[in-house]
Order: sequence, then structure tokens, then C-alpha cells
Amino acid sequence: MIKHLACIQDGNRRFAQSKGWLPWYGHREGIKATVRVVDFCLENNIRYLSLYTFSIENFRRSFEEVKYLFQMIEDEAEETLKMCREKNIQIKFIGDRTLFPKTLVPVCERLEQETKDNTALLINMLFCYGARQELTHGVKEIIKKIRSGELSEDDINPELVEQHLWLHGIPEPELIIRTGGVKRLSNFLLYQAAYSEFCFFDCLWPELTAEHLHDALTNYLAQKRNFGT
Repeated sequence: MIKHLACIQDGNRRFAQSKGWLPWYGHREGIKATVRVVDFCLENNIRYLSLYTFSIENFRRSFEEVKYLFQMIEDEAEETLKMCREKNIQIKFIGDRTLFPKTLVPVCERLEQETKDNTALLINMLFCYGARQELTHGVKEIIKKIRSGELSEDDINPELVEQHLWLHGIPEPELIIRTGGVKRLSNFLLYQAAYSEFCFFDCLWPELTAEHLHDALTNYLAQKRNFGT
């Protein structure tokens, strides 16, 4: 079984457009698929779930869409808290906190604080996140410590690098799922995905079903993971 499942939730806007809606309305439909993934993780004893909630590149989208996304997170906060309490879920927001909208900072902090003792599942909300930016931040932190004398160049190894990433202390994802028919990482967990298995679905994120998830897990379990041996 796996410890960590990661998802790139692609296709919300295309789903909305197929219905004749404004593109960003698809994100609210995508919440239903996210709940299905959460339940799948709980049913299969998957301890960590990472969701590509909002990338740094997403700031390039229209003002209307970005505003809608941020407002949706705020609007759904109480329902998210209710689910976390009922299902023993912890929430963490992972990303560049200097980019978090000021109105959302207290919402994010409340979700983290009120779920910090829950143990069934840890959901990493990758928010204002980019893998290149995560690596850049980690390198800068290491350089600062070398300059201060806290570290030397000889101390640098993969374990030290991992300790300075935003997702430090979280097991690497064994399986990464992306919907929407696109087969790339899009600046998602570049360091952590070194040995991940990938599953790409043509369905759009709101169309993701429990059957898709079971197929992905079955295919993962059928793989022989040699790690170079």
C-alpha cells in the first residue's frame, strides 16, 4: 500500500466550458471530486494526500478567476472544518506564504490550527506553490546557514536539501495522478517525484470517480519498483 498520494487536478475549467458555464465555475464542481479522493485515501489507509490547489503560475489567470478561487476557499472553510472534524483530517497549506492573499491568511491559519491534532489523514494544500520556487527557497536557506557558520558545504546532501523544502518531513509520493489528458508535472513536486509512479487520466477532474482511483492504485501495486537495483 502507499503512504502518499499526490494529485494534479486538471480540467475544472474545461468541464465548466463543456456545460456552457463561466470557466472558473468548474472549480466548485471539482470540490466533489476532491472529496471522493479524500474518502478513497481514508478507505485505503493512505496517510498523506497532496493537492495542487493553486500554483504560483495561476496568478497569470484572469482577475475574475483568481478572485473566485480565493473566495471559494474562504466560503468552503466551514464545510472543510466540519469534514476534518468528522473524518479526523489534518490540513496544511504548503507554498510561498508571502503570496497568500491577506484575506485568506486567517482562514488558512484557522484550518491548520483547528485540525493540527487530527491523525487519520494529512492533506497538503499546495497553495501559491511552485516546485522551482520551493527548491530556490531551500537553496537560499542553506546558503544563509553556510554564511552564518551553522552549516558547511560538506554538510550538503540530499537529506539536508529535503529538510529545507516546504514539504520537509513528508514522505515522497509513491503515486501521482493527473487528470485532463495532459502528461506533465507543471512545476509540481519536482524534487519529491524522483521515484514516483505516474497515472494520467483523460477524464477531467470533476469527472474523476472511485473506479479511476482504484484502477490507479491497482496499476501502481502491479509495478515492480527497483530503485536502480
